[in-house]
Amino acid sequence: AVDTTRMDAVLAVHPEDLDCRVQAGVTRKALNSYLRDSGLFFPVDPGADACIGGMAACRASGTNAVRYGTMQDAVMGLTVVGAGGRVFRTGSRARKASSGYDLTSLLVGSEGTLGVICEVHLRLHGRPQAVASAVCGFEGLEGAVASVVELLQAGVPVARVELLDEVQVAACNRYSGLELQECPTLFFQFDGISRASVEEQAAVAAE
Repeated sequence: AVDTTRMDAVLAVHPEDLDCRVQAGVTRKALNSYLRDSGLFFPVDPGADACIGGMAACRASGTNAVRYGTMQDAVMGLTVVGAGGRVFRTGSRARKASSGYDLTSLLVGSEGTLGVICEVHLRLHGRPQAVASAVCGFEGLEGAVASVVELLQAGVPVARVELLDEVQVAACNRYSGLELQECPTLFFQFDGISRASVEEQAAVAAE
């Protein structure tokens, strides 16, 4: 195994271009802490404070992938050391580029089999000014899934959505001392530029 935890430097941040370059050992929370005053954030959240290099290697995702995508969407380029010791760089800072092989997409999710990721060039997003959440219970799984499809088709910018069936909700109630109704349940998060905008999104979801 290769330990990259000491490769923990944020190498460059370009607020005007919404991107940054970090070493592989930088963790998700450390990066967002570093970005706090820039008004930007890195949205991929796998539920743990994982390092960026590992997240790229396993193509991590999370509950907010519905709006912000996964690591496949967030990684713009990589610096990688191959098996023979050769260092090579993939991708570019250009938002639109179609020249050459897309080696970045090949390496993201390769789980270290094609090389050791040393640096990652990431796409960033504006930090939402307001956040709202909603919990919706359903009689069956089919209704819950259909509701999510309708919301996305209606263009509601859902930031996060998670579906739990009645067995999972019961487990959460026992573990965390909650009193949720034990039925198929959707958990939503809405991000926006104002409280009014996220409340409007939540209201549409409630309908």
